[in-house]
Amino acid sequence: MVHRIIARAATLFMLASYLIVVSVPASQAQGRVTVVRDAEIEALVTEYAAPILKAAGLSRSGIDIILVNNRSFNAFVDGRRIFIHTGALTQAETPNEIIGVIAHEAGHIAGGHQERLRQQLKRAQTMAIVSALIGIGAGVAGAATDTRGLASAGVGMAAGGAEMARRGLLGYQRSEEVTADRTAIDYLNKTGQSAKGMLTTFDRLAGGLALAGVNVDPYQISHPMPRERIANLEELARKSRFYDRKDPAQLQQRHDMMRAKIAAHTEGAQAVQRLFRQDPRGIPAMYGNAIATFLTGNPRTALQKVDALISKMPRNPYLQELRGDILIKANRPKDAANAYARALSLAPGTPGLLQVGYGQALLATGQPDLVKKAASELQTGLSREPEFANGYRYLAQAYGQMGDIANAELASAEGYFHAGQYRDAKLFAIRAQKRMKRGSPGWLRAQDIIQYKAPG
Repeated sequence: MVHRIIARAATLFMLASYLIVVSVPASQAQGRVTVVRDAEIEALVTEYAAPILKAAGLSRSGIDIILVNNRSFNAFVDGRRIFIHTGALTQAETPNEIIGVIAHEAGHIAGGHQERLRQQLKRAQTMAIVSALIGIGAGVAGAATDTRGLASAGVGMAAGGAEMARRGLLGYQRSEEVTADRTAIDYLNKTGQSAKGMLTTFDRLAGGLALAGVNVDPYQISHPMPRERIANLEELARKSRFYDRKDPAQLQQRHDMMRAKIAAHTEGAQAVQRLFRQDPRGIPAMYGNAIATFLTGNPRTALQKVDALISKMPRNPYLQELRGDILIKANRPKDAANAYARALSLAPGTPGLLQVGYGQALLATGQPDLVKKAASELQTGLSREPEFANGYRYLAQAYGQMGDIANAELASAEGYFHAGQYRDAKLFAIRAQKRMKRGSPGWLRAQDIIQYKAPG
């Protein structure tokens, strides 16, 4: 379902038909990152990643791809997760560019670079500590003999040792980046895809540095300079017999529709117009315009626009999803439920996010029989997307309307738990447990939440 991006640090509880932003920890992201959930975008990026992960031997390793609400062109790995900025998705003009990014990050995971980086960090810390101790020792000796020069040298030795350790670590990181680049080309060749997108990405990064007038010391950064990366990769890329292979037209259209969706949510109709100024009447531009119209509070016109799109693409599940979103806003929950049901019937794999949206529309009708069905759909959707914290609020509402207070309390506990609000989660779990039979599945789940110890 279409989801509105809202800049908040905490998890938001709202209609699942809006772009959901949650805040989650990521050790390499220096704190917390805002995560976007969207069925259409996730399905497309997962499709991009599947052959690459298979080529990397990671298809059964439980790799998750997380979308980060950030306008910059960036991606990184953390554990067995690949984080991709929405800015990378909108700036990348072809699927191949994003596939190259995924291939690079998969190279880091397959190569075990994170674990070795941790070892290098420990080594760097040891070098810095030893250097500091040597410096302190020299300083103490200088003070004891009243030799100021020696004491000053001690400080220099400590600082110099730390700098050597830091530069050594950065040098190690640069070498791993080069390795990941080369590995990415291997994965692309194995899957019959071009590496041209990788070169385009690095060329864009190099141009950005040049336009910004940045004068960077290459020894002070953790990645090779973009021009250097292009020089290293271009020969390898051009040797591939797949170098001139283009993305299929249908995949390119889906990619552009994704870009239109993100642009409409993050910057509005004008951003969509800028992206597609060369084809303002094409389907991606129409899609972004329909979303922007919906977001600006004009459901009647938005419905007309999405219906025009559906007439052109009747089997696109995400157009039906958007139609459901609009109908919810127009206070037509029964019609919205029908649109979501149609989206579910068209989407491959029964996406949990769409099923939660269907449940929400059923819940909004307020009819007892449909509320009961809503609880079932929400529960099933959340079993597929257990970390989708927002959905538990609607499940709690459904159980509450059915008079099942125990499960309503437990659903609230689950929502707070997956939002990282552990104190509130424990309070609701305690309340739920008091209404449940000891040892029952619900009671045991409440006990798990009560006994959970948050990391660090």
